[in-house]
Amino acid sequence: MTDEVAAIRRRFGPEDLEPLLRRHGVDATIVVQARSSLDETRELLATAEATPFIRGVVGWVDLTRDVPRQLGELEGPLVGVRHQVQDEPDRRWLLRDDVQRGLAAVGEAGLVYDLLVRTRELQAAIETARRQPQTSFVLDHAGKAPPSPGERQSWAERVAALADLPNVTCKLSGLVTEAEPAATAESALAWFGADRCMFGSDWPVCLLAAEYGEVLTLVTEALRDDERAAVLGETALRIYF
Repeated sequence: MTDEVAAIRRRFGPEDLEPLLRRHGVDATIVVQARSSLDETRELLATAEATPFIRGVVGWVDLTRDVPRQLGELEGPLVGVRHQVQDEPDRRWLLRDDVQRGLAAVGEAGLVYDLLVRTRELQAAIETARRQPQTSFVLDHAGKAPPSPGERQSWAERVAALADLPNVTCKLSGLVTEAEPAATAESALAWFGADRCMFGSDWPVCLLAAEYGEVLTLVTEALRDDERAAVLGETALRIYF
């Protein structure tokens, strides 16, 4: 990790998160993988088992290999799977036959698949969600809105197209480290509706730009009173559990 991310270049554990949740009235959380590693997933599951306020884990498995076998070897509150699709050289990586088989196995296991993509990969994400209507997908970070106006138009069109698919929900997360965070939150809410949006802190990565409370405030300020319950809890409970 370079000096550019020095703010998060240390260990973060439940003891760091618990005071933030208590201060901001957050009852529980789901933790999400950061590495393409079964060992990391096992560590997160063990931490969740030992930590009452961690209700679930979105972990990692190799989608190109025997997914049912990998899932069968994991113990603990696994609620979803994610892969850093944004880092794959092939923008259509999601559409590979072996990946599609892996995604189908994730859905058959009753797990959610979190889409970590940028504008470049959004078209493959749309086609994937159409091909696999029985699998529940969550678009992380609202698809990472880009800073370029031209690219932002493509991002908007593709995220709106994902919102047309009933098996896709949107996580209002990672906004402070991308372009136009408030406008992105408002757009995502307009496309998906509050009952298909959920808050995500992206902590501790958010510390590169804002504190936990500032991230929460960014989202809550975009919500009407009648949208708060869904975005701040009910959507996540329905989708992941």
